[in-house]
Amino acid sequence: MLTDKVKEVIRHSYKAIGNNLENFTPRKQQTFLIAEIAKTLAGEYDKDRKIITIEAGTGTGKSLAYSLGSIPLALMRQKKVCISTATVALQEQLVDKDLPFLREHSGINFQFTLVKGRQRYVCRQKLSQATDESPQAGFTFAEKPKASDLNTLKAMAKALKDGVWQGDIDSWKEHLPHYIWQQVQCDKHSCLKHLAEHTHCPFHKARETMDLADVLVINHSLLLADLELGGGRILPAPDECYYIIDEAHHLPKVARDFSSASVTIKGAIDWVTKCQETGDKIAKLVKSQASISPSIKLADDCQDLLVDLRKVFTFIDNNSSLYFGQEQQDKNGFSKTNSKVKDKEEKLYRFENGVIPQTLKNWAEDLTSSSKKCLAHINKLYKLLMDAVKENEVQLYLAEPLLAEAGFMIQRFENLNSLWQMYEKTDHEKGAPLARWIEMIKGKRHDYLFSASPIEVGFMMEDMLWSKCEGAVLCSATIMALNSFEHFRKQAGLSVNDGSQYQSVASPFDYKRNAQLLVPKMTYEPSAGQFTDELIEKLPKFLAQGRASLVLFSSYWQMEKVADALREKSKSPILVQGEHSRQHIIETHKNRCDKDQESIIFGTQSFSEGLDLPGKYLTNLIITKLPFSVPTSPVEEAQAEFITTRGGNPFMSLSVPETSKKLIQASGRLLRNERDEGMITLLDRRVVSKRYGKQLLDSLPPFERVIEH
Repeated sequence: MLTDKVKEVIRHSYKAIGNNLENFTPRKQQTFLIAEIAKTLAGEYDKDRKIITIEAGTGTGKSLAYSLGSIPLALMRQKKVCISTATVALQEQLVDKDLPFLREHSGINFQFTLVKGRQRYVCRQKLSQATDESPQAGFTFAEKPKASDLNTLKAMAKALKDGVWQGDIDSWKEHLPHYIWQQVQCDKHSCLKHLAEHTHCPFHKARETMDLADVLVINHSLLLADLELGGGRILPAPDECYYIIDEAHHLPKVARDFSSASVTIKGAIDWVTKCQETGDKIAKLVKSQASISPSIKLADDCQDLLVDLRKVFTFIDNNSSLYFGQEQQDKNGFSKTNSKVKDKEEKLYRFENGVIPQTLKNWAEDLTSSSKKCLAHINKLYKLLMDAVKENEVQLYLAEPLLAEAGFMIQRFENLNSLWQMYEKTDHEKGAPLARWIEMIKGKRHDYLFSASPIEVGFMMEDMLWSKCEGAVLCSATIMALNSFEHFRKQAGLSVNDGSQYQSVASPFDYKRNAQLLVPKMTYEPSAGQFTDELIEKLPKFLAQGRASLVLFSSYWQMEKVADALREKSKSPILVQGEHSRQHIIETHKNRCDKDQESIIFGTQSFSEGLDLPGKYLTNLIITKLPFSVPTSPVEEAQAEFITTRGGNPFMSLSVPETSKKLIQASGRLLRNERDEGMITLLDRRVVSKRYGKQLLDSLPPFERVIEH
């Protein structure tokens, strides 16, 4: 239950914040959200299932709402608050602006920190070795570093020593090439806190800050990485956390990507061959009887692994004409033979319904077994070497390169084992099958990339997170599809009657007064060949509706063709995505608007989310086409196929709900605060001519509508 003391802290804090903000007006939407979040996390609705999913429209102040609804309760119950975001922009806003303001003006005494993955930090010891030119340094680049690279490393070492750099790649002032960074970045296998040389590494210092913090700002990938390890390995344990998952509509895809695995066959053959040498080198360095057996077993099991990998390669090579032939399509327009030519250098074959040939399945079982054994052996050798270092039987500078090498092998074996487990697995009849596919890679080296991924991750989210966490708040401005939580609920593994709460809080904006949605009469649908010419003909009239315009396209080629044509017809001040950086386009656009000049931005889907152009910087939004996306990735194709086999319609089940969310995101670019106003023009007649069109229009905010059809 929510105690009177916590309620009083929340009320007092909200009032204090209001007193420190000019023109502050308490919003009923915001106070409602604070109360619902606090009551849910306190267990007032369900003492076991403290989860709430919220769609909070633009302007509701959701970051303040979830902070005030969770932090006082967490402090009282000695829990942590983990705020997870999908984008760096929101992380920076929380850490640099929202949380400092809350701490300064709310009267709540709490500590917060930004938590990054281990590989975002430099390893002090590796950096020291990389800049040490003595022969016993024990550090070698794959190739001799250039003088400029060595100078960069020395500058990094000096900045770290002088305390002017905290050791994370994001705060280094210049671009660091990947080949430099990967040599000195922290890794979990050699950069260990209990080794004296690593005690003061930036990663470990950052983790000490994390231990002292009450609020942790993380990203979805780091959250999934911790959960995959069982929770509590990178972040605090789930039952010690209140999770705030902002931009929650991204979570299912991040979770799906995290659960997938890919392996190139020849690439694997190369590093498995090298692994035998690694085992021998560790055994020789440790000089212990205990290292002899795992070293010999590793060599033997690596040989078994190599034999089976070569069999797989030969099998696919001999059947390449079967797997990588010409594409055919079924009546729904989806891949029928599952073979898809991506380009001249790369071909892709997806196994229909995830079913693989029995021969391949048998080898997958053998590869799963042998890779598991190899993983056990290399882990044993790694532990023996680590123990030898602790006991001062082996000097660290000699052991460190091998610890890193063994760590690299461990990660590769984990991925290899995960991939072949997914290939050997027999899919459950009642559930969705795994998506399994092969890509032929040509070029300098002929190889095959094997991949597998779950189609649905809801069950995994329930098992790893929802059933274990102390409480969770999932929120986004676009979490619903077609005015329903159902689509997201299925994706995220939540259900209707499990005790989870759902709330949709409308934006305080006066949409009817401030914005008009125009659907003009268009002769052609976007699928018609003449549609682009009609855009070129009619766009100038719609661009004249405002001085600051954003035009959103569904494809680069169409955007570029229209831009070229309009530039030929007139000297339109068009800034086109891809011609300059996103930052340059926005800065140029704002400068023009500040000088009261006309400015037009042409962009694609990525400009419909996260682009903030308030007030005079955007008064005229034009959406050329409904943002439908055809399922082109193997996982999307497999999901559409699964729905079809169950008698469903993938277009209505997947495409329309996803389009609804994207259309809401796109239209959300126009009004960014309560005083903004302008016009949205939608040039896709399907919102009027197709039966799903009304659903899409009705899911948008209540703009004043003008339908000319």
